[in-house]
Amino acid sequence: MPRICKTIFAAAGIALLAVCGVLGQRPLLSKPADVHDADRAAIGAVLKAQQAAWNRGDVDSFLVGYWQSPELTFSGSSGVSRGWDGVLARYKKNYPDRAAMGELDFSDLEFRFLESDAALVLGKWHLRRETAGDLGGVFTLVWQKFPQGWKIIHDHTSTVTANP
Repeated sequence: MPRICKTIFAAAGIALLAVCGVLGQRPLLSKPADVHDADRAAIGAVLKAQQAAWNRGDVDSFLVGYWQSPELTFSGSSGVSRGWDGVLARYKKNYPDRAAMGELDFSDLEFRFLESDAALVLGKWHLRRETAGDLGGVFTLVWQKFPQGWKIIHDHTSTVTANP
């Protein structure tokens, strides 16, 4: 092979490496999709449906987002409620009518995926109530993905009182 051809091939190779190096350092034009984007959206849809059900005064529909199992747990200031029926009874006792339920808003959601079928969601909740006064706090929800979708398997909700 003539010397000129070797020089051209060497120069072309170096140029190709340089171009690859520059392209490798360029930022991506669009961010790749997070592996959990669809799961985050699915859990968010459950929370949105729960908020809408609550704001209609429909506790039964609110509980559709929970795992309907005797192993479901809810921890709060009044202790631990066990099983779907126990959690339903707790909600109906503490929120017996539409006035007590008020208008629910979830905010400041943080998602942490523990596995492909398990997630932890932290957030804040606020009830705007005309007669009983506003109420709010924080929650930690443990979610599990079942064939029928994401369900809450444990709820720890705390009331946080505002500083005067």
